[in-house]
Amino acid sequence: MMRALLVTLLLTVMISPGARADERSDLKLKLFASVLPIQTFLERVGGERVDVRVMVMPGQSPATYDPTPGQIAALAKTDLYVRVGVPFEAAWMPRIRAANPDMAILDLREGLSLRKIEDHHHDHEHPYPHDEKVDESQHSQNTEHDGDAEAEPHAHADEMDPHIWTSPPLVRQMITRIRDRLSALDPHGAETYAANQSTFDADLAALDADLKATLANLEQRRFLVYHPAWGYFADTYGLEQIPIEREGKAPGPRRLDALIKQARATDTRVIFVQPQFDRRAAQQVARAIDGRVETADPLAANYADNLRRFAQLIAGADPRNERPVQDGTDTDHDHTHGDHDHAQTDHDNAHADHSHAHPTHEAGAHFHETGAHH
Repeated sequence: MMRALLVTLLLTVMISPGARADERSDLKLKLFASVLPIQTFLERVGGERVDVRVMVMPGQSPATYDPTPGQIAALAKTDLYVRVGVPFEAAWMPRIRAANPDMAILDLREGLSLRKIEDHHHDHEHPYPHDEKVDESQHSQNTEHDGDAEAEPHAHADEMDPHIWTSPPLVRQMITRIRDRLSALDPHGAETYAANQSTFDADLAALDADLKATLANLEQRRFLVYHPAWGYFADTYGLEQIPIEREGKAPGPRRLDALIKQARATDTRVIFVQPQFDRRAAQQVARAIDGRVETADPLAANYADNLRRFAQLIAGADPRNERPVQDGTDTDHDHTHGDHDHAQTDHDNAHADHSHAHPTHEAGAHFHETGAHH
């Protein structure tokens, strides 16, 4: 409440909008991303010509985050805000826009086929929700603003899954729109943005090929998650996530019992939990199925390495091929045999650590791109 009051007062005293990039003495575009993976994408495409800040800081949850007064003040000098529809944005976008009415806004959901987030009532006959493509006609087509309406850009926005960045083929579409928007704001850097986007696209194609190879021959294609943040990843690679929480709430005894029975029936031994969430319900299920809890963070900044590690964890948990991760990455997990729980190792979200794949492979036809490119 106090933070919201401070932000409101800060917005009240702001008397001048942010200056455009070509009106400032510095050459870098000032960008703001909603979450860390989007910051990574902006830096890969923008290179040295951009200065990117992130709204949801490492370790924070996009569902409950409140921007700080310092972040709101920084928006007054920002050229472009890039959003993906994470929960905090539904309440904060009017105030984010008010901080700088001249700031361009890019909604990376536009043109993508969105999926409905699991309602946590698992349906074995229809494991994949129906896709819903965002209608770009509902957004402003102004060069400076995408989606200027105060409401979310499509009906039932709270039912749609915002974790679009967990699918590399979707990211390949997203970075094309990032390239085009940066080029419109900074025409002198258009060649740089095009070259960076092309390099990054090749890296994403290689990542996609690696993930397909890792997940190709699994016996068990379902995995348990506390929070359903991996739906696009699962859909892209023919997997199915089974969430523990229901409507953002920890499961009750009946729900836990049903999950335990389902995990035993399918020989599921690993439960994935984000570091931003309470692990106790997941640990309870893991003890009951003689399994373990693994930390998997869809918000990590080291995008490619993070997805490779997640795929290896899924492959390593396959009943016929259970093995530890072999890439030397921190495997932060709890072995929950009996009542002994190991303490969680801190997950490093340091943004400076970016590792990029080598471009050689082209993405296969497993994923059909449906988004319009701008």
